[in-house]
Amino acid sequence: MWLNLGIMLSARQPLTTTTTTNFTLMESPIGPLLLAAEDAGLRSIEFVNGRRPAHPDPDWHEDPERLQEPARQLRAYFAGELETFDLPLAPAGTSFQLAVWRSLCEIPYGETISYGELARRLGNPNASRAVGLANGANPLPIVIPCHRVIGSNGKLTGYGGGLPIKEKLLALERRQLRLL
Repeated sequence: MWLNLGIMLSARQPLTTTTTTNFTLMESPIGPLLLAAEDAGLRSIEFVNGRRPAHPDPDWHEDPERLQEPARQLRAYFAGELETFDLPLAPAGTSFQLAVWRSLCEIPYGETISYGELARRLGNPNASRAVGLANGANPLPIVIPCHRVIGSNGKLTGYGGGLPIKEKLLALERRQLRLL
């Protein structure tokens, strides 16, 4: 898996060229997912039935063929057959968010860490809240494994798809559950 950092945009930076965003809806064992990609790579994965229900933007183009590989890898992940994604990723975010998301990709499959530990790994042990906000803004859940971050007391904390989904993903990674 890699992040195309050379072509990522800040969330505050206006897009200066016209790009086509392609999307597809994918059924999964945790509910339908909305996948969106641009030429640079996978841009977002959204929970259709999450806290903020996802809908494709009217300017996006439905193209399941363009998103066939991300969908295949997600199905393999849910089947317990894939631990590491190998996809071009192009999430948009601030430089701090991008640093947090890169660090999330370094958390091994089946392991969890706290927000405080993630802040320490980023070199700023006092940034737990900022890390939590960046974690919550992750546009590529599952692939960028924000579900692997838990509270310092070991309890599950918020997740865009809801805590039951976070719990299922962690159980899958502990080999305690097979979702497909």
